[in-house]
Amino acid sequence: MKKGDILSGQIVESNFPDSAYADCEGEKVLIKKGILGQTVEFAVTKKRKGKLEGRVLNVVEKSWLEDNENPCIHYETCGGCTYQTLSYENQLKLKDEQLRALMEGATDNDFLWEGVIPSPKYLAYRNKMEFSFGDEKKDGDLALGMHKKGSHYDIVNVFGCKIVDSDFTKLLELTLNFFKERNISYFHKNTHTGFLRHLLVRRSEYNSEILISLVTTSSFGFVEDPNVRKEASILGDAEIALIREWADYIKSECDKGILNGSIGGILHTKNDSYADAVLNQGTTLLYGKDYITERLNGLDFKITPFSFFQTNSKGAEVLYNVAGKYLGNTEGKSVFDLYSGTGTIAQLLAPKSEKVYGVEIVEEAVEAAIENAKKNGLYNCEFIAGDVLKVVDTLGFNPDIIILDPPRDGIHPKALPKILEFGAKKIVYISCKPTSFVRDLKIMEAAGYRMEKCVGVDMFPNTVNCEAVVMLSRP
Repeated sequence: MKKGDILSGQIVESNFPDSAYADCEGEKVLIKKGILGQTVEFAVTKKRKGKLEGRVLNVVEKSWLEDNENPCIHYETCGGCTYQTLSYENQLKLKDEQLRALMEGATDNDFLWEGVIPSPKYLAYRNKMEFSFGDEKKDGDLALGMHKKGSHYDIVNVFGCKIVDSDFTKLLELTLNFFKERNISYFHKNTHTGFLRHLLVRRSEYNSEILISLVTTSSFGFVEDPNVRKEASILGDAEIALIREWADYIKSECDKGILNGSIGGILHTKNDSYADAVLNQGTTLLYGKDYITERLNGLDFKITPFSFFQTNSKGAEVLYNVAGKYLGNTEGKSVFDLYSGTGTIAQLLAPKSEKVYGVEIVEEAVEAAIENAKKNGLYNCEFIAGDVLKVVDTLGFNPDIIILDPPRDGIHPKALPKILEFGAKKIVYISCKPTSFVRDLKIMEAAGYRMEKCVGVDMFPNTVNCEAVVMLSRP
């Protein structure tokens, strides 16, 4: 076997979240996003030190796990939902096996594995989407949707997406048609020209209010010199007129009653960066208000366009209830909520705790957390804007309990030892990327902490991902 060979084999092993091994003539080949039991045709992409890696070209034979005959119509082209051909029961079974194996392989200590808790909704569960402008093929028609499977450039129109409410796809189609009719160009990553970048949509599960923001460059013919300009420039009159025309069009069409919910606000965001990400270099409110309200466990949370908030609202209630159970009785205790986002966990803990301190690097999220706590009548929450790495040195006392909900890459390696120096008897770690937790666990165990129990919470049905909640203690 050598690089470039086209081979076939059955996937005999799959590991969390998306690595699998195909058996080919007695040799194991690492395959991305394969499903256990599938027979796949693949191209060998790498051979190094006797280890082979391959890229799946097509599925020759389905897995015995693939028992869903009605996946999303975009399943073959959109790379977002690998597990849509599995029934939800089989998705949970596979995630349970993979997560348990991951956690058992991470420690020599015994711990209680409590399985994977299902999401209350496994379809139309996402409350936020970032759709990209582009084309489905080079020099093709304007498209607005998700990246094509295996491609950094091609975009798939996803008008039939099953993991969002139909309101998302209606707004998607309206926006795409509006700009196609006017022949407006999208931002090209290589030439740094073009106008349209992303469409950001957020929807409240609580009251079905929708927040929509169009993300563009600052000019139809934008070309940035990064050595000269560091921020987005001022929009021209023609660009402003077009954006307002789009907002008026969306509002007038939605006023006809085509949505299940209602438009809470329409905004425009400038982004002149090279990065293929939704970055805020200035946001303007065009209609309504710049936030929506979500309700979790009886508390209200203000969500702005760039606030961190769990993308599965119903699943978030399950997640935070599990975290609360793992935290146990917090009465009369002080709690540090590190990487606190908009303060959701802190506020859910506040009624039974003496004091809760939240630390979050995104200032907008901290402002929302302070406002949310005031609105919910919680005055024993204090939120601090700053990097956890730096803020932990200034807190000045030790908490009884720490809850960690870091970003996908886990905790900064310089921050984790500082957090552990507090000596909290109990830590609850919420991980949206359990492989990052496994890395952090080694440092935590070296500091004397022990994983007591762990549970998966399926916040991302139909995908390979799953959240994990872990309780750690130190004698």
